[in-house]
This record gives sequence, C-alpha cells and structure tokens, in this order.
Amino acid sequence: RDDQALLYLYRPAELRRDLESGLARDILARQNYPEGCQRCVAKLIRRFREGDFPHEVGLFLSYPPEDVQGFIQHRSRDFKCAGLWKVYGDEEKAQQLFTRFRRCTEDYCARWRSGSNIEQLTVAS
Repeated sequence: RDDQALLYLYRPAELRRDLESGLARDILARQNYPEGCQRCVAKLIRRFREGDFPHEVGLFLSYPPEDVQGFIQHRSRDFKCAGLWKVYGDEEKAQQLFTRFRRCTEDYCARWRSGSNIEQLTVAS
C-alpha cells in the first residue's frame, strides 16, 4: 500500500522446515503454492497484493499447521483458545509458543528502543 509496508524476515532453513511438514505442504498445495521456500515467499507476496488476506501466512510465521488449517476450515470460529493466533490443535504447545514469541518480541523491541538498527536486529544472537 502507499502508506504501509510489510517487512518479512526469515531464516531459510527454519522456513524450509516449517513448510516441508506434511500438513503445511497440503495447505499450500490447496492454494497452488509452488515447491521451494523462495518461490513460496514470492507466491505469498502475490497473495497479499491480490487484496484478500492469505490465512496460510501463519505457516510462514511458524504457527502450528493444525492451527492454520483449523482457522481456514472453521472460518476463525470454534477455536480452543486464542493468543497470537487461534488455536485448534495442541493448546499447551500453543501457550508455550505464545510465551516464547512474546519474550522474543519484548527483547527485540527493547533492542530497537535502545538504538539497535534493523541490520543489527536481523543477526541471530
């Protein structure tokens, strides 16, 4: 959009792991995603540009595939619990991920406020 940008940073090996699970591959295949991480990211960009929100984006954010599938199938209803996403699968695992992601976000926000730039924040620590 003219007044907004979405910045997506990822570690290729971790994204490959996330997208290669059987259920993730099935979800992506139903949306006509190609093979290969870079090609999948390019397709995701096109999906965003088409205007409809691509719910499979959760797969690119390390959300559990069963939760992404549940969200799509249940049209965001009938979830077990909600945090950073709506949970349809393992609640305990999701709560652990919510905590991990929240701590990571807090750490990166603190680094940003203390003067770290984007390049410094993208280096694994």
